[in-house]
Amino acid sequence: MKPDLDHWLADPTLRIAHRRESSADPSRLWEAARAVRLADTAVLGRLVRSRIPGTGAHIRFDELFRRPPFAVLEEEDESRTLVSGLVGRIWTLRRDYPILEEPEEFRRWSKHGTARVLMAHWVQSGGEGRSALCSEARVETIGNRGRIGLATVRPLVTAFGHLVGSEGIAAAVRRAESRGCPD
Repeated sequence: MKPDLDHWLADPTLRIAHRRESSADPSRLWEAARAVRLADTAVLGRLVRSRIPGTGAHIRFDELFRRPPFAVLEEEDESRTLVSGLVGRIWTLRRDYPILEEPEEFRRWSKHGTARVLMAHWVQSGGEGRSALCSEARVETIGNRGRIGLATVRPLVTAFGHLVGSEGIAAAVRRAESRGCPD
């Protein structure tokens, strides 16, 4: 079941969604998705590491979305859902990402010249042992400077946004459908 993303960010300036079906059952697909490391992706992993200081290639995406600068906003093991958020000036080279102490800080964030970024990942059951891994990113800019800042990185998002599906989600599906166990 899809998490209620509108609860966290209802009117995004930018929204990107990916979905890939798998022959694996939902539990196996979620387990595999949680095991994918940045090193398991080519360009996507390098891009993430360049934007978030101190992030090594060995880190799992699951861990990445659970530690600063991200904050876990919502997590449900039974429904295989993880929703994380970060705030700040995502377009600067200074990597200006204030730390959120609690999920409600994300909802209340309203500093002009910044953005709120929501990252959601979940598995949907497809019946007959099938499932789908879904990912959605939402960005809301705050104020004119926020809109201008996002406009400067929008071409990069457009050029590389597909990597979430073609590298990240694809790696999880391959892992789930392989005969070996996820790491």
